[in-house]
Amino acid sequence: MQEQLKELSVKESVEIFKALGSTTRSRIIELLSEHEMNIGELSTKLSLSQPSVTKHVQILEEAGLVISDYIAAPQGTQKRCRLVFERLLVDLAPKAPIDEGFAEIELPIGTYTNTDPQPTCGLATREKFIGLLDAPVSFFLPERSQAEILWMASGWIEYVFANTLPVNCHVKSFELVMEVSSEAPGYDNQYPSDITMWVNGIEIGTYTSAGDFGGTRGQLNPAWYPDNMNQWGVLRTWSVDSEGAYIDGIKISDVVTDELNINPWAPTIIRIGIKQDAKNQGGFTLFGRGFGNYRLGLILRIRHEEMNSTPKD
Repeated sequence: MQEQLKELSVKESVEIFKALGSTTRSRIIELLSEHEMNIGELSTKLSLSQPSVTKHVQILEEAGLVISDYIAAPQGTQKRCRLVFERLLVDLAPKAPIDEGFAEIELPIGTYTNTDPQPTCGLATREKFIGLLDAPVSFFLPERSQAEILWMASGWIEYVFANTLPVNCHVKSFELVMEVSSEAPGYDNQYPSDITMWVNGIEIGTYTSAGDFGGTRGQLNPAWYPDNMNQWGVLRTWSVDSEGAYIDGIKISDVVTDELNINPWAPTIIRIGIKQDAKNQGGFTLFGRGFGNYRLGLILRIRHEEMNSTPKD
């Protein structure tokens, strides 16, 4: 069946232009546009020998303009030719270059969507503790959305980031930045914990926090917050690209971006937690804009590439 239209770039059309660079071959295209013909019929119309016509047809076949079939005839077989396309459209403008885009989303640490905290655990706003300390149900009170610090000795917490990326983009890499530490009763500067992250259900790797830091107050901590509790964390950047997953540039696994199903206009689910078989069961503490030493929540950064509709100047 003949295709109606074929769109070509200038580069793709080079061989076609070469094939059409002949009066005879152009005339063959015109004849076949009316109806299918065999080599003998073309030879008669063109007043050329059949071997000469066969050679011209072969050039058109190699360029993808003509297709031929061998069918039964009264005396053996005949080569019957027909056009592949009714029209060709050549785009003289180059394809738009690939642009790299960048998106950043910040979530307050209290805007988690699900969690499974285990004592010791708790959370607080800038003004007060939320609910009771070491009571997991406190993590489900309405005030939780205002939390600026939270901690748990084990368990996990999930955040959903809404990606309003261009619909035709491809995600190249992502980063998640957080201030984090372990969770010890009170605080303990030498209290290692294996903290794992999952993205859309895929485990990307584990970071071992050195301790639950205290002894000096976090620069952002409100005056009422007790001195004998976790005070500050370290700033860590988790990242994934086409080569693997990293923490502060140090590779932690071979998971790559395309495995994570980070898509435009779709949620990206981040889980932070302690695996049940972790060697160092030291919990974790997350610091938001109102606690610790860094004025930030959870920051997700996505680098992506997309095709522009028009070329750059």
